[in-house]
Amino acid sequence: MAVEPSSEFNAAEASVLARYFTNLDRPVFALRNLPEVVKGALFSRYSRTEKSLRRVLLDEFINEPDSGFEALATASGGVDDMVAVRRAEEFYERVLVGYGDDSVAELAGAHVAVERTSTLAAKALEDSRIGISPLEKSTRYVRFDRPGRDGRFLYHRGPELAHPDYEPAADLLFETYSALVEPLTLAIRERFPIEEGETDRAWKAATRAKALDMLRGLLPAGTLTNLGLFGNGRAFEYLITKLAAHELPECRALATDLHRELALVIPAFVKRALDERYGLPAAERLARVREATAGLASRNGARESAPVVRLLEHDPDAERKVAAAALFPHSDARWEEVRADPGQALEALLADRSNRRQRPARALEHAQYAFEIVANFAAYRDLHRHRMLTQERQLLGTSLGFDTPPGLAELGMEGRFTAAIEAAAAAHSRIESDLGPALAQYVVPLAYRVRWYFRINLREIYHLCELRTTPQGHPDYRWVAQEMFRQVSEVHPRLARYAKFVDMGPGDELERRRSERRLDEKLSSI
Repeated sequence: MAVEPSSEFNAAEASVLARYFTNLDRPVFALRNLPEVVKGALFSRYSRTEKSLRRVLLDEFINEPDSGFEALATASGGVDDMVAVRRAEEFYERVLVGYGDDSVAELAGAHVAVERTSTLAAKALEDSRIGISPLEKSTRYVRFDRPGRDGRFLYHRGPELAHPDYEPAADLLFETYSALVEPLTLAIRERFPIEEGETDRAWKAATRAKALDMLRGLLPAGTLTNLGLFGNGRAFEYLITKLAAHELPECRALATDLHRELALVIPAFVKRALDERYGLPAAERLARVREATAGLASRNGARESAPVVRLLEHDPDAERKVAAAALFPHSDARWEEVRADPGQALEALLADRSNRRQRPARALEHAQYAFEIVANFAAYRDLHRHRMLTQERQLLGTSLGFDTPPGLAELGMEGRFTAAIEAAAAAHSRIESDLGPALAQYVVPLAYRVRWYFRINLREIYHLCELRTTPQGHPDYRWVAQEMFRQVSEVHPRLARYAKFVDMGPGDELERRRSERRLDEKLSSI
């Protein structure tokens, strides 16, 4: 199809550029068909010129013989593509160094898949708060007892875990999980028969999810999972450096693997992650700091006999600060001169929210809270996905006890569940004594509790608690979110009043039933 020339480009230029932009004549446009290294270099040059972005691409990349652009843009995605990237690297690095700083690395991104990595390592990969978006295989929708190609259950078996108690304990957990999945699913389907108007697909999906939810606590932290990551170059660079300093050998190996693969697609942006000048010294320092602070930390603290949510800190002056922050952008006064009636300000700011996706304003970030939480590791994994806050956990162990899913006892399955969990705890004790507490985490089932803290603002309280208290959520994290909101409501009732979509009632007995029905409705409308 012929390309109409724009007022800025002649016909020949427009024909070339049409492949790389969604339009050539409007002020808002998207890029397409460009390698990530080109996008990053293009935007870094863009910030230092009066030219339009399309003109920069044409004059300084497409028509620049030294850029290697033609080879990059026409490569088929195979080996030749990687060769083209490497050949062009020197040119693009000159552009990046000459026209940008560290923030330039945020202009290029990459998708990475990490497969057959432990749940423990997945948490390290997902711990970055800004710049990386992770998505992990779900314990609610996927069975984890399918054997690998060698016929063995899928959990991490690194040489660092050469201990006689590790594999027997992990095998027993998986064997118990596998033995209970089918009878538990059948028992749940007897208790929750298909309802009128419900499709067979939706009913089977909801009942299977219920069974997998109840049994996920049997999975050890060494369980292999898959996850996808999308991130920018700057975030990946720091993630690789952090992983290189990690106490787990598996994570240090992941640092090398990630660096190798990302160097094939965004090489200029991860070059320093493990280099001698910046990356390795930074990783060594992180390791030194961890070891020094660990040596100062107190041990053998209080033990909890049940899950706990404890509000540690809150600001008594939060209402005034939120009200002042709400009015400040509309005032011409200094901060200390802004005067507001908190009730009126909150009403103007929040009263008309009609659903939880209508996020409250940034003014709510001026109310800060600190929580200490004890809940099972499976619940931690769910809540760990919230990143607009600060949270850190202690090492996973067995001293805080474990949670048994309600309903297993009446189905006659609690005994096998508990026996496997307690056998893993005994193995953990011996592994911890021989290999240390970090490596002993791999054998700990997700049912065991862990202690961690949240430092969170009110805006994120709204988001977290409204999302995580929906009736279809897992009961373990629903309870944590409800307790957090209840305690915020006690100290700041007026600030909490407008979080209208927090559900403090009981959850659905068959959590996924309503969600699966809504999915059917969406599918039927397509």
